[in-house]
Amino acid sequence: MSNSRSGPSAERASQSMVKGGITVVMTLLGWSSIPLFLFHFASKIDPWTSNGWRYGFSALLWLPLLLAILVRGRMPRGLWVAALVPSLLNAVGQVAFTWAHYRIDPGLVTFGLRSQLIFVAIGAWILFPRERAVIRTRGYLAGLVLLLCGTSAVLMYGEGFGARAYVEGVIMAVGSGLLFACYGLSVRRFMEGYHPVVAFAAICQYTGLAMVLLMFVFGDAAADGAFAGLRGMTALTMTAEQFLYLLLSGVIGIALGHVFYYIAIANLGVAVAAGVLQLQPFIVAVFSGFLFGQALSPIQWVGGLIAVTGALLMLDMQRRVSQRAPVLAPSDA
Repeated sequence: MSNSRSGPSAERASQSMVKGGITVVMTLLGWSSIPLFLFHFASKIDPWTSNGWRYGFSALLWLPLLLAILVRGRMPRGLWVAALVPSLLNAVGQVAFTWAHYRIDPGLVTFGLRSQLIFVAIGAWILFPRERAVIRTRGYLAGLVLLLCGTSAVLMYGEGFGARAYVEGVIMAVGSGLLFACYGLSVRRFMEGYHPVVAFAAICQYTGLAMVLLMFVFGDAAADGAFAGLRGMTALTMTAEQFLYLLLSGVIGIALGHVFYYIAIANLGVAVAAGVLQLQPFIVAVFSGFLFGQALSPIQWVGGLIAVTGALLMLDMQRRVSQRAPVLAPSDA
């Protein structure tokens, strides 16, 4: 009898691991491609236009889901009000993240973004007392120090350190880490009880609307053609292939990337899924060197390894403590 019960259970666990493994790898590859896309388009369109088209298109892809829920009369009560604060933080963070690619190379941006875990730890200590059991452990604090030191080494030993554009890029990269940390914490604070996919779909609508409006106000105006004088329409002056790549980057990084991440978390857990994604800066740095000739120095690689080691140690301590006592999981949005 025990064998017959354990058989299906083991099979489901195996299927869950495979499903989680596939989706977390797809998330890793998809999110690693976004900094490369953004840097590629930095020489073709302004950041406002890049954000407007990518997030606007992604919002359109999510809209049918919300309309279907609305038609069925199943729209969660209070969803749109709850999504306001997370959407605002996400929008500002997205602006800073995209602008950073117009100042420094993608590898530096993604390593700078690792600072997000530092800000998450600080915010979680303040907002979620139950998280303090994790944060006060020696392993977690040691990981925090390693992450801070490693990230600092990557950013301080970059080519062009001290130049205005470099400093601005670093500030924007770290600033986006701070804003995305606040975004994740706000999702936990305001969107608890809502299905994560529905919650992100609503956030995506607000963020997409904000990005499109910002594009119409601040984006570069098309110089000629049918859209002459219209801001944000410079994207339509690119070749059809380049324009499709722009939309594809939004689909990969926003519309599909979050879905894959949700599935990975559901099957592998937050710590494992987030741990795998710590490989992102290395993948971005390698391909950035290959595609754009912007390689990190040996000191920066060492600093990156130290930073990611610290991040993994923090995530591992979170996993261990959560197994002993239930704690709130970090935001996956």
